[in-house]
Amino acid sequence: MSQTLKSLKFMAFDVDGVMTDGTLTYLPDGSETKTFYTLDGAGIRMLQKSGIVVGWITGRSSPAVEHRAKNLGITHLAQGVSDKHKVFGTWLKEAGLDFSQAGFMGDDLIDLAVMKACAFSAAPANAVGIVKQTADLVTVEGGGRGAVRAVCEHILQAQDKLDAFLTSGIH
Repeated sequence: MSQTLKSLKFMAFDVDGVMTDGTLTYLPDGSETKTFYTLDGAGIRMLQKSGIVVGWITGRSSPAVEHRAKNLGITHLAQGVSDKHKVFGTWLKEAGLDFSQAGFMGDDLIDLAVMKACAFSAAPANAVGIVKQTADLVTVEGGGRGAVRAVCEHILQAQDKLDAFLTSGIH
């Protein structure tokens, strides 16, 4: 697995249940809110600074996701997606990469096809059973509660890039 992680160049994440805890809160006007964990965002920035491209692919659409992605400099964002494998495959092809250089973190059945195609897959502790069984790494942390950060650190550790962040911090 560590050799696979050493060649990882593109990591994509589901949003609901991975970047968030999966809770949907509807306001009286019908809009929804989402809560993102700041340490997960810091982990995303660490991946980006180490040269790994980061993308988000989600089955739902939300202005909150777009705002958070923009805040983190996520240039690959796809919302309202039913075929995550196809979207990720297109991104990889455009980047001159393939699934052997990619990873995906998901929590539900819609994520299985892309997880199985990637060289590395991860799931948060709150993922459904079959997704956790499929994943190469299941975090102790839940979605929206540090699971993304744990995966980011796992990747950086395997690539011998984590120590640089431990001494310099994340900026």
